[in-house]
Amino acid sequence: MSQIFNFFKHRLFELPRPQKRLVSLVADTIFIVAALWAAYALRYENYSWLPNHKQQLVFAGTVLTSLFVFARLGLYRAVIRYISEKALMVMMTGVAISGISLIIYGYLFQAVVPRSVPVIYGAFVFMLVAGTRFAFRGLINRPREKAKGRVLIVGTGPKAMQLASALIQGTEYRPMGFVSFDGSKHKSLIAGMQVYGVTHIQRAVREQGIQRIFLALEDDGRVDRKSLIRRLEELAVPVQTVPSMSELVAGQARINDIRDLDVEDLLGRDSVQPNVAIVAESLYQKVVMVTGAGGSIGSELCRQIVRHKPKALVLFEQSEFGLYDIERELRNINQIENLGVGVYPVLGSVCHHRRCERVMRAFGVQVVYHAAAYKHVPLVEHNVIEGVQNNLFGTWHAAEAAIEAGVERFVLISTDKAVRPTNVMGATKRLAELVLQGLSSRQTETIFSMVRFGNVLGSSGSVVPLFRDQIRDGGPVTVTHPDITRYFMTIPEASQLVLQAGAMGRGGEVFVLDMGEPVKIADLARKMIRLMGLSEKTDEHPEGDVRVVYTGLRPGEKLFEELLIGDDPQGTPHPRIMMAHEMALSWQDVEKLLSRLDAASRSFDCARIIETLKDASIGYSSHERIEDWVWCESDGEVFDSGSRGAAPSNVRFLY
Repeated sequence: MSQIFNFFKHRLFELPRPQKRLVSLVADTIFIVAALWAAYALRYENYSWLPNHKQQLVFAGTVLTSLFVFARLGLYRAVIRYISEKALMVMMTGVAISGISLIIYGYLFQAVVPRSVPVIYGAFVFMLVAGTRFAFRGLINRPREKAKGRVLIVGTGPKAMQLASALIQGTEYRPMGFVSFDGSKHKSLIAGMQVYGVTHIQRAVREQGIQRIFLALEDDGRVDRKSLIRRLEELAVPVQTVPSMSELVAGQARINDIRDLDVEDLLGRDSVQPNVAIVAESLYQKVVMVTGAGGSIGSELCRQIVRHKPKALVLFEQSEFGLYDIERELRNINQIENLGVGVYPVLGSVCHHRRCERVMRAFGVQVVYHAAAYKHVPLVEHNVIEGVQNNLFGTWHAAEAAIEAGVERFVLISTDKAVRPTNVMGATKRLAELVLQGLSSRQTETIFSMVRFGNVLGSSGSVVPLFRDQIRDGGPVTVTHPDITRYFMTIPEASQLVLQAGAMGRGGEVFVLDMGEPVKIADLARKMIRLMGLSEKTDEHPEGDVRVVYTGLRPGEKLFEELLIGDDPQGTPHPRIMMAHEMALSWQDVEKLLSRLDAASRSFDCARIIETLKDASIGYSSHERIEDWVWCESDGEVFDSGSRGAAPSNVRFLY
C-alpha cells in the first residue's frame, strides 16, 4: 500500500503547477457533489436517493459557485506541502459561502432544500476539502518531520510559543513538548504538544526521545536558574538557548537563531538590577567618553550608555577594527531606537597625553569611563614595559588630561588582580588606583573613582569561548590547576554596576562589585561539557567524550583571587556594590614612584621595574624569574638612554 502511495505521490510531485491545480479542482468538484448527495441522503434517511431535475440544477450552481469562491480566496494557489492552519479560516469562509449559495439556488430553481441540508452539507464539504489537504500535507511532510531533530522547549511563555512556531515551519528541529515551571500545567497540551513539569524533565527526555533542549525563558521571568542548570546537567543532552527579547526587538536576531548557552545561564544566577534613576541622572544629556571603547567592557559600557541618551558619546580606541565595529553597532542602535545621540569614533592611545586632552576639550567631555588597559595576565607578564605604559602611565595621562580639560567625573575600570598582586598586570592596575587617589587629593574639580571586579565571562580571552571551542574539537579542555577558582560576572552585569558605582563617586573611592560565590574553573569546564551533551573522559570512565587536563599555573597567575585588601568594606545604596577602605599614598609619594618607573621604562630595565613595583607598598610579590620576552632574549641588557638620544626631560615618557 505504501509503495502505491509513494508511486502516486511522486507522480503528483512531477506534474506542472497548472496540472496540480486542475487535480485539486476536480477533487473539490467530487467532494462538493458527494457532500451534497450525502446531506440529502442523511436528511431523508434514504441511501438510494437521487436528485430530481431541479435539484440537479441546484447542485450544478452550488458546485460552480463554490469552485469560483475557492479560487478567488486563493485556495488553489496554496502549496499543500506548506499549507498552514491559517488556511482553515479561508476554507471555512469558502464553505460558508457555498452553503449560502445552496440555499439561494434552491430558492431560485424552486427546488426542495430542507433546512438541515445546508448545515450537514457544510460540515461534510469542510471535512472533505480541509481534511484531505491536511492529510496530504501530513503524508508528504512525514519523512521530513521524522528526519528533524526532536527538541524539548523549556518555557511556556510568548518566547517559547514563537520558537515552537518557527521550528515547525523550519527544516532542522521538531518540537515535541514544553517544560513548565508551573506544576499545575503538567500533562496539559499547548499547540497539540504535551507540557511537562520541570520535575518531570528527565521523563520527558526519555519518553519523547529528545536529542536537544532549547531554553526559551522570558527575560523578566523569576526562574531558579541554578536549580534548572543542575537538572539539565544530568540529562546528557545538548542544551542551547534563544536570543533575548531586547535582541529580537532591536532586529539583531531571530527567534530561531539557536545558540549555545549564555554565560549568565552558566553562572546560574539572576542578573543585577541597577538603580536606573541614579545612572540616568549622571549620563542624560552629558558628553561621555569611553576609553578602550572597542574592548569587551568598553563596548558594553557604550551600548548601555547610549541608551541613557547622553548628548554625545566619544569612542576613544587605538584598535581601528574595534573602533569601526562598535561605532557601526551604536549607530544602528541609535537609528533603530531613535535615540538622537551623537556618536564620535576617535582613534588614539591613552598614552598620548596631549591627544587625550585635545579630544576632551574639543567635545567638551564631562564624564570619562577609562576601560583602556591590557588585561591578559600572561601577555602583560611577557611584555612588562608595555603593560606599565598602557595600564599605569596611560591612566595617569588620561587622568591629567581630564583635569586640564575640566572633566567632571573620571571612573577607572579596575580588577580583582590589583589586590595583593602576583603579576605585572595586577600591580599596574593597583598603582593606577593609587594615581587616581593621589590626583583626587591634589584637586577637587574632577571627581575620580575606581570600580574593582573580577573576571567577566564572554570577554576576549575568557575561558568560556576557549572551553567551547576545545569541547567542539573533541578536547582536551585545558585548565591550569584543579583547585583554581575565580569570581565571575557577565559583561552586561559588570557594566551596569560600573555605571551605578561611577554615579555614586564623590572622590577617591574604590568601589568593589559583589561577584557572588567564587567558581572553580574545573567545575565550570565539566558543566560546559555536560550541557553540550557530552561526558568527561577519565581513567575511571575511558568511554567518555572529552578529557580535562591540567597544564599548570601560568606566569603571574594565582590560585585564588581577592576583591578587598582590607577587611572592613562599607555598604552603599546598592546591595551589590561595596566601598573599600584601603591604604592610599600622597601625591608626592605617587609621583616618586612614577618617576622611578619612568626612568626604568626609558632604559627598558625590566628588573628595575619589578624592583620598583615590589617597593611600592602595594603587596606585590612576583616570580623569581622575569618573564618579559625582550628582556630574556637580550639577556637583561639595559638601554643606555644617556648615550643614545634620550627624550628631553620636559617630555613625558615615550608618547
